[in-house]
Amino acid sequence: HVQLVESGGGSVQAGGSLTLSCRAKGTIYYDACVGWLRQASGKEREGVAAIDKDGMASYIDSVKGRFTISLDSATYTVHLQMNALNVEDTSVYTCAAASSWNNWMSENFAYRGQGTQVTVS
Repeated sequence: HVQLVESGGGSVQAGGSLTLSCRAKGTIYYDACVGWLRQASGKEREGVAAIDKDGMASYIDSVKGRFTISLDSATYTVHLQMNALNVEDTSVYTCAAASSWNNWMSENFAYRGQGTQVTVS
């Protein structure tokens, strides 16, 4: 069983930065990827960014060049550095893990965290 423990989030002014962290406790599948989802009120859920054990990362177009996802392999903690935030980034961000990239792209998540609010004003 895997538990995803999230930290970070909060409120920031437009143009500012925040970092989200997600520590995976438990046994992660070899081909697994871990990343962040977000869902704003009244909008569809998005898979913002994800990374696998080899460091391969994927981002949605709206955050490319602004967000950076990284993996601390020693602690299996995934960090999402968010720069140049704008009001459209306001959302609940949830850490999620999938057993493969195919499952991540298919939104077939094996585990999800509780979610953390990011508010940009």
